[in-house]
Amino acid sequence: MALSRRELVQAGAAASVVMAAGAAGSAARAAAAAPVAAPGPFDGASVRRLAQAMAGHPYAAPDEKLPGPVDALSFDQYRGIRFRKESALWRGQGLGFQVEFLPRGFLYRPRIDIFEVRDGQAARLGYDPGLFDYEDPHLRVPDNLGFAGFRLHYPLNRPDYFDEVCVFLGASYFRAVARGQDYGLSARGFANGTGEQKEEFALFRAFWLERPAPGTSAIVVHALLDSPSVAGAYRFTIRPGDETVFDVESVLYPRRAIASSGVAPLTGMFFFDANDRQHVDDARPAAHDSEGLSMWTGKGDQLWRPLANPIDLQVSAFSDTTPKGYGLMQRKRAFADFQDLALNYEKRPSLWIEPIGDWGEGAVVLVELPTPNEVNDNIVAFWRPRAPLAAGGEYSHTYRMHWCWDNPWSSGLARTAQTRIGATGDGKGRFVMLDFAGGALKSLGADARLHADLGASTGAIRNVVVVQNPSIQGWRITFEFHPGSARLAELHCTLAGEGGPLSEQWVYRWTP
Repeated sequence: MALSRRELVQAGAAASVVMAAGAAGSAARAAAAAPVAAPGPFDGASVRRLAQAMAGHPYAAPDEKLPGPVDALSFDQYRGIRFRKESALWRGQGLGFQVEFLPRGFLYRPRIDIFEVRDGQAARLGYDPGLFDYEDPHLRVPDNLGFAGFRLHYPLNRPDYFDEVCVFLGASYFRAVARGQDYGLSARGFANGTGEQKEEFALFRAFWLERPAPGTSAIVVHALLDSPSVAGAYRFTIRPGDETVFDVESVLYPRRAIASSGVAPLTGMFFFDANDRQHVDDARPAAHDSEGLSMWTGKGDQLWRPLANPIDLQVSAFSDTTPKGYGLMQRKRAFADFQDLALNYEKRPSLWIEPIGDWGEGAVVLVELPTPNEVNDNIVAFWRPRAPLAAGGEYSHTYRMHWCWDNPWSSGLARTAQTRIGATGDGKGRFVMLDFAGGALKSLGADARLHADLGASTGAIRNVVVVQNPSIQGWRITFEFHPGSARLAELHCTLAGEGGPLSEQWVYRWTP
């Protein structure tokens, strides 16, 4: 898959912060030489030992120097440098995976070390300009530039072709797809200060690719995370398929206290949909990677928060203890939902985070930033531990990432199928239309006695109607919300029967 302009813009925002931090750390590099990734013996604890040792030294940024011809590449020039498929790692060796590498340049300046692990030994993968084809031959330089990242290929959609299933490129960003999907939202290794004035973007500065055994359908990738505030070790076990699964083991070693940490962060784009299109003039019905944040709390409550493209930055925190999971989900799966032949939003992955073990107290945090278009990633969700990360500490988090079409398992409750919001007849309030489908609703007749468990933190709710929606084998709730003089309100709604809740809880933040 070719890089899109959105991918490059997204990475550029992170790269600018990383490079600024690297410049600030130049004096520290001269004062103390930190441990570095190097060839040699390798085992499951090697990256952890290296990260812990690096955290005891000041941050030293990776090499970002590039020779003249590639020092100021344009978007089109960078896209014109393409890895030659015949040069892919493990190509023609009868293994289930192949690896293609990405060049440095444009927004991807840091030199990233990449190693192959075989028989307990790590060997650095060498750079050669002959690994790439160049639309502009003047951009082929003899210098040993190294790589910016890599793409992992696997016969995902048919047995005779190695599809791209994931890419690691830019800061600590990576993305993946399941069978039949197109790229959409991204994940990161770690977030620090997201939604605040000074966000720090950590960098995956080295990778170790374990050579897969013949016939295996999984591959192990190790990554070394580094930033001025923290070093960390990551182990990804990647299994592509109808649902592509990453088993993630992470250990963080803060160099200094981190109050605004983000574990297992997800990043995507929400431009508009029927719940939020007041400042959008577009022929399509919707445009987004994900339409909502889904949460399954430690107490077993299931929440659905539709995403918004706000006028101003807004941050929501959903406190929890030992969460069962959360994810940025794309529930709309029909072409008619988006009417976009080029971007195929209906094929974008959902990404569900399944914590393994006890994550303790904290909150699922949702950051929504305003965006004037669909180029910018403006949605971030992550887990924030309640206690700050202390300098010199060690913090482990294990979790499973499900790059999927839908939630990995059925909850048994009806789900929010649609959120539509518009003006009331008098123009002073908002008319809200919620559709619920699935679960026990399929078997209920029109004579079922259902009601809306509905509330707002401020303002008034009026004219509540609960009615069957046979077109989706579900039910519809409509109501009016009149905010009065309020500038912010939290709304919630659950479809319930005589025996209790029948649906997940819809939660929504209203702002003018």
